[in-house]
Amino acid sequence: MNTATDTAIQAAASIVEDYFSAPVRALVDWVEPFAAQASEAKSSGPLTRSKVDALVKPHALATLGLRGVPVYGAGFIAAIDLLSDAHGHLSWWQGEDRRQLVLASQSVNKENIDYSALEWYRVPMATGEPHVAGPYVDYLCSDEYTITIAVPAEVDGLRIGVAGLDLLVAAVERDLTPRFAALGREVTLTNGVGRVVVSTDPRWATGDSVRGSGLADLPRVACEGVALDVIVDPS
Repeated sequence: MNTATDTAIQAAASIVEDYFSAPVRALVDWVEPFAAQASEAKSSGPLTRSKVDALVKPHALATLGLRGVPVYGAGFIAAIDLLSDAHGHLSWWQGEDRRQLVLASQSVNKENIDYSALEWYRVPMATGEPHVAGPYVDYLCSDEYTITIAVPAEVDGLRIGVAGLDLLVAAVERDLTPRFAALGREVTLTNGVGRVVVSTDPRWATGDSVRGSGLADLPRVACEGVALDVIVDPS
């Protein structure tokens, strides 16, 4: 790796780390007080969807108003069987009008979805750490290519669900592509399983796999604090 490429790849990684640190920090900042509120609410009676929604709403709306990051949706996804009146529940607000997502009104199938196997829920619940999942087509909420950031919530060592937010890949691309282009190299951002998130190289589109491609042999570096890598073409 030559000096110019090394400089570009480190700069690209710093751009990604700075960009995603704000939404991760926003979730971390509210997940602990929310968990304490949920624990207090549970001590006075069973937790229900309406109780959780009331606790989540101010945190979700504040997250939607986060400056500098295009948050599309935010809220809390309850652990399976946490609530007394639902097997699972997404307490979620999204869109420009910041309305609460009501799955039952959209599809009889969506309200019964078992999200326990989905990456944005499964990984932070298993590891206890923040996680960046995507890109994937979010058929549950936006029906668009999405990145979800999720942070687990705990009460007395028990994980009660995850606080999360959605970023639409199209918006992330608008933010990051000019910053990458300014480095003077083709930069590709990939997720932990080698799928393209965004790229300044027109040969690569969101969702493409780098495995077995020309990208696989190019210089790359992991971005600290998020499960993403940057790949830089030295040519």
